[in-house]
Amino acid sequence: MNELLEPIRTDSLKDVFVSKFERLIISGKISIGEKLPSERELVNKLKVSRSVVHAGLLDLAAKELITIKPQTGAIVNDFKKEGSLSILLPLVNYHGLKLQPDIQQDIIDIRLLFETEAVGVSSKNRTKKHLEDLSDIISEEKKATQVNPKEIAQLDFKFHLIIMEASGNFFYPLLLNSFKPIYLHLVELFYSDTTVCKTVFSYHQELYEAIKQRDEDNSKKIMTTLLKHGAEHLEQMINKNT
Repeated sequence: MNELLEPIRTDSLKDVFVSKFERLIISGKISIGEKLPSERELVNKLKVSRSVVHAGLLDLAAKELITIKPQTGAIVNDFKKEGSLSILLPLVNYHGLKLQPDIQQDIIDIRLLFETEAVGVSSKNRTKKHLEDLSDIISEEKKATQVNPKEIAQLDFKFHLIIMEASGNFFYPLLLNSFKPIYLHLVELFYSDTTVCKTVFSYHQELYEAIKQRDEDNSKKIMTTLLKHGAEHLEQMINKNT
């Protein structure tokens, strides 16, 4: 392992430490079940402070990439079996925005599964406040004379989150929030092609009207169409940028 642990020559410290080990673990260069060097050894090999190493290991443990055991040290987990959704962003970063096809499809499938079901429930349980919040976002979209992909991505996420909240199900908004870093990361890329805005904003308007009318079937149909359109165009953008 020594040849993999060249000194870190940067001022970014903990974030670079974490990114380095994320890449080593995700790539398989550090094996599942392998014990990492002690904090003292990492300090000496990477030429960073003990506090940076300690904070970095805690971060990796929080992402469930490693388990820190008393008197034993840090052990690399099988992130496919033990990791949480927080591993999604490191996975994307490691693959340079080009997700492995199976992971990309899995994200699409899970969103289709829970967002389509959630919007059906939301169309029955939504309140006047939910409709007002959705309408406000649609108004902001219409006012956007110059499209800023980052700002539009934030609006897009908020639109979907309100729908999840309108369902009244405690877990739907939490589930979407767990996707937030990867969601914003990819949707910002999606909106870098400003030509998609008109189509997506139109779907948002249609979805709002279906929820307002408490039309469960139509709201689910529109959500499915919206998510599939997004997935197809995003794949084109990812391929274009890699």
